[in-house]
Amino acid sequence: MTEKRAQTSGRFPPIFWLSNGVELCERAAYYGTFIALSMFLTDAAGFSDVESGWIGAIFSSAIYFLPFLTGAISDRIGFRHALLLAFVLLSVGYAALGLHPGKLPVLASLALIALGGSFVKPVITGTVALTSGDSLRARAYSIFYMIVNIGSFTGKTIAKPVRTALGVGSVPLCSAVAAFVALALVFLFYRPLQASTARPRGASEVVHDLAVVLRNGRFLALILITAGFWVIQGQLYASMPKYVVRMVGEGASPEWYANVNPFVVVLLVVPITHLVRKMQPISSIAIALALIPFSALIMALSPAVGAGTTLFGYPVHPITVMMVCGIAVQGFAECFLSPRYLEYASRQAPAGQEGLYMGYAHLNVFFAWLIGFVMSGYLLDAFCPDPRTLSDADRAQRLASLAGQGLMPSAYAKAHYIWYVFCAVGVAAFASLLVYQAVVRRRETKRA
Repeated sequence: MTEKRAQTSGRFPPIFWLSNGVELCERAAYYGTFIALSMFLTDAAGFSDVESGWIGAIFSSAIYFLPFLTGAISDRIGFRHALLLAFVLLSVGYAALGLHPGKLPVLASLALIALGGSFVKPVITGTVALTSGDSLRARAYSIFYMIVNIGSFTGKTIAKPVRTALGVGSVPLCSAVAAFVALALVFLFYRPLQASTARPRGASEVVHDLAVVLRNGRFLALILITAGFWVIQGQLYASMPKYVVRMVGEGASPEWYANVNPFVVVLLVVPITHLVRKMQPISSIAIALALIPFSALIMALSPAVGAGTTLFGYPVHPITVMMVCGIAVQGFAECFLSPRYLEYASRQAPAGQEGLYMGYAHLNVFFAWLIGFVMSGYLLDAFCPDPRTLSDADRAQRLASLAGQGLMPSAYAKAHYIWYVFCAVGVAAFASLLVYQAVVRRRETKRA
């Protein structure tokens, strides 16, 4: 009924806008905490870099895997109840994370956040689909995508002043407030939609379908290759915050640097999508994978810039300059990948199974977050260690260097090597895509 009204009137019903408002709150809560998570795990909870890398890997990858299961649960209990459950879990999880930063409580809090967050995306995207007819669906999802980026931008923008004024442990408390606002909106205004006539899928069906998809070598190869892109993109949250704060100082703004990415995407995704609309999807993906190593390389070149960098007459740290430039390249590359990846992925599915395969196309981010965060932990430990692990003399030398007096201690002399490693990951992903493209083309030629 709601879909028919939207299609007839050409306007979206109130529940569409409510759902987008809820999504904005959830994304602001998530990204506000996520950008600070790696610092929180070491500075507030006391985990080592390696431990926080593993914890971040499991948490962030679970956010992308659990929706396959929680989506089926949402279909059974209804969208309203699923959202109420989600935001109760999120409100409690974020609040507990900020109030009880001990190691075991932190793990329990992150589990609640991952579980709660996994309910939100399938329900909100399902609501967007149900409240927009075929003629409005493209516009509906473009609005939804914009809202996601606004939420991401807002959460990270707020996280910076909260971290510097109140400490990194206070950032999750702001996320708890945003999650509670979403909970109130759902409780007061979100009403059940017309029930779907489709039979809800069971967990066993979800697992079976996942096994079917992963047995398709061609599809799995595409997922793993494009995961290389997101391994580098994921360093905005895994490596970059700690790297910047340790090399520039507590007053640095990694949260705001990360906002360059959604800013560039929002600014350029429409014109770039228009530009590449007649290009083969694989060519657009190849451009993205060719660009992404350069983003990491740019970040690695900060020692070559020198300390006397100015912007509009104001002194700027060379790491700040190169980080912002590298992140801008990432956003530019994403504009080539995101619009065409799903289109190309759908073509790799066997005839008649496109819907099944597309449901698992975002497993590339699952693998990327799992691999990228683990790599980050070991690389930070090796090249840009936690200042608390340094000797007293090295800690004093670091503080003096941050104050503009002398060089950083030798433990940080090769900190930029982290980005060379991720540049190599990007090069490997691009080379793998070229091999993949050649193999696929050869097989298609033989079949023809």
